[in-house]
Amino acid sequence: MQYMLLIYGSEEAWNDLATNGQEALDAAHREVFADLTASGELVLSNELNPSGAKVVRRTGDRLLVTDGPFTESKEMIGGFYIVDVEGVDRAIEIAGRLEETTFSQVEVRAVMH
Repeated sequence: MQYMLLIYGSEEAWNDLATNGQEALDAAHREVFADLTASGELVLSNELNPSGAKVVRRTGDRLLVTDGPFTESKEMIGGFYIVDVEGVDRAIEIAGRLEETTFSQVEVRAVMH
């Protein structure tokens, strides 16, 4: 079954990493990425740029596009992994290896289709 691991964080926490912990974070991701690639469990992973995001909504026949989500919000999604694993317990195990869990949260969601 496929699961998406959504990596949350705040701009403040990520800015703090630049001076305190960026190397540990990068090393943890390289290790997880290599392990998941070797085991065949990695489907896709990437970091998301927090700036330049757009929110799209439809009202009747009108499409509304706004900037956001804004960095003033407490948390934003900074990256993701899509893994193909035996079950939710394995997805949780992988999420627990991500360094972001020391200062934020990683959400685990089953991919429906």
